[in-house]
Amino acid sequence: MTDAFQFTLKKTDGNARLGEISMPRGEIRTPAFMPVGTAGTVKAMYLDQVRDLGADIILGNTYHLMLRPGAERVARLGGLHSLIRWPHPILTDSGGFQVMSLAALRQIDEKKGVTFKSHIDGSVHHMSPERSIEIQGLLGSDIQMQLDECVRLPADRAAIEKSTEMSLAWAERCRIAFGDQPGKAMFGIVQGGDIPDLRIRSARGLADLDLKGYAVGGLAVGEPQDVMLAMLETTLPELPTAKPRYLMGVGTPDDILKSVARGIDMFDCVMPTRAGRHGLAFTRRGKVNLRNARHAEDLRPLDEESTCPATRDYSRAYLHHLVRSDESLGGMLLTWNNLHYYQTLMQGIRAAIAEGRYADFMAETQEGWARGDLAAL
Repeated sequence: MTDAFQFTLKKTDGNARLGEISMPRGEIRTPAFMPVGTAGTVKAMYLDQVRDLGADIILGNTYHLMLRPGAERVARLGGLHSLIRWPHPILTDSGGFQVMSLAALRQIDEKKGVTFKSHIDGSVHHMSPERSIEIQGLLGSDIQMQLDECVRLPADRAAIEKSTEMSLAWAERCRIAFGDQPGKAMFGIVQGGDIPDLRIRSARGLADLDLKGYAVGGLAVGEPQDVMLAMLETTLPELPTAKPRYLMGVGTPDDILKSVARGIDMFDCVMPTRAGRHGLAFTRRGKVNLRNARHAEDLRPLDEESTCPATRDYSRAYLHHLVRSDESLGGMLLTWNNLHYYQTLMQGIRAAIAEGRYADFMAETQEGWARGDLAAL
């Protein structure tokens, strides 16, 4: 461990990058997948389990935590790490995406920030760039994100350009508000929608701020995968090589493979936990829908070769029964399986980059998905 925030790029294989972030609360092996702990919990999991699966860092959500239980209350209770019993690194997002997607009656002003109504009780709240950083500081997170505006695609150029310029201005204000916090980091967020020159403008503007890390935001919000990948190919060459790169809210296992190949170091997504609660399992043979009637009398596990008890020790028939009966245990077991699969995928990615065989690993993994679950019968 170290008293400072430090990113070490250990090896590259094409554009794929193997690295490590060192922080006072621990090391983060990259490429990394960060399980989403929206309200201080990774849904349906004990955090000890999450750690045992290989997670070096989790994500908390500024918007949700500021509404409930409240950032000042979390601070009085000793900070988020202590409250949730996770002594390892935590990244908090700025709340901008949730304001866009959840909050009612939002009003945005570049100078004042955003005013919105809570989706919980309709109460009115205000978040400026400075307040977003203040909230994240009260939570005690290790990596804090700038406040930005995320525009849902498709959108016209004028709206995207206005959002991009405002997000750049907010990045500067967040940098000033964050100041110098030894051992912690603030990341900027590249915006620009699906317009290449705006992505370049945003990336270059953020690079000029010399931040400790950079995120690519505003993707996986309605655009096709090929558009997302094209924006990464446009954006990443404009970001500093020696700083970590985080693709926000992404994604599927295939999204992760292809984004790593383009130079992304960090990911988060609710997909593995949300899918698990709805009966969908991710496996090395692709996705398996446990609601499907074909599993009703199938005594095989999801994957007999897995090291995860949820994957190896429970029959598909039982998982199917739990899911169809809406039993909580079904969501718990499938979330366990899914997070195990995601972390196993990341371990395989890191090993393949270290060995200089990432392209082969990606092809082999995709071939396994293509063969499908029925091929194992």
